[in-house]
Amino acid sequence: MAQVVCITGAGAGVGRATVAEFARNGWDVALLSRDPGRLEEAAAEVRRHGGRALPIPTDVADAEAVFAAADRIEAELGPIDVWINVAMATVFAPVDKLTPEEVARGTAVTYLGQVHGMMAALRHMRPRNRGTIVNVGSALAYRSVPLQSIYCGAKFAVRGFTDSLRSELLHDRINVNLCMVHLPAMNTPQFDWALNKMGHKAQPVPPVFQPEVAAREIHWAALHPRRQTWVGWPTVKAIVAGRLMPGLVDRYLASAGYSGQLTSETVPTTQSGNLFQPVPGHFGAHGRFDSVARPRSWEVFTSHHRTALWATLGIAALFGLHQLAKRLDI
Repeated sequence: MAQVVCITGAGAGVGRATVAEFARNGWDVALLSRDPGRLEEAAAEVRRHGGRALPIPTDVADAEAVFAAADRIEAELGPIDVWINVAMATVFAPVDKLTPEEVARGTAVTYLGQVHGMMAALRHMRPRNRGTIVNVGSALAYRSVPLQSIYCGAKFAVRGFTDSLRSELLHDRINVNLCMVHLPAMNTPQFDWALNKMGHKAQPVPPVFQPEVAAREIHWAALHPRRQTWVGWPTVKAIVAGRLMPGLVDRYLASAGYSGQLTSETVPTTQSGNLFQPVPGHFGAHGRFDSVARPRSWEVFTSHHRTALWATLGIAALFGLHQLAKRLDI
């Protein structure tokens, strides 16, 4: 019997690519997202691969809707083996142009949406003492950038909640795996449908990767659980630089963080975006950056790789201090 995976944000972007990746590998897929039409399109792809698909229109900010979806999945597809939290929302704007309602909504989707997913999955996984939850994070969960304070704050919060829950599961000896996969810039539709108050079209900061890169690593993490996985060298650079030189990175982003996220193409500041309601249209996994997006990444850092990285940096720092001490004759 095929294994069952639930994927939030399944209608487009990384979620849509993840649906296709699991379908190609023979899984039955439950799909959660707000837009029924895009969910049906994604579900049809699962069925073409011979799997069972259960599309459930769901706003992940609504806890009861997520809990009800989990109950329905268990009843119609069977026990949930893997739950993947992908759904997100963002706003491109400086803080002084945000409203409290926009902050609350973006946080409810990107942060509470993952919390609701974890809680819903655990309701079923804890009694069975098995299962895997994969939370999709970002380099921006470690190193914030200007113009995306809502998204960055939410991703930081997901990381904190996940770490707390992981310790609780270890304390209770619950055999449920809890993983985070942190991604670089991805070529998804979010840069066309996100609420944008900047007057220019948004873009991912290069280098940009295709959503299938993320999907493959999410699938790998579901089968080979690790505490965290960093995907792509840009993710590693952002995280390491933010830890070693946070002040310098602050100043770099102050000068380059605006232009790096915006194109010269203008866009009306009155567009509503997808924050409160789905944007209609046949959006898929890819955004408009196919010409520059990379189809693969050779750099994937798991917990073991990061331990080696920090050890190497530590040894290099000690060696540098030793050489400095010799020059100063200390």
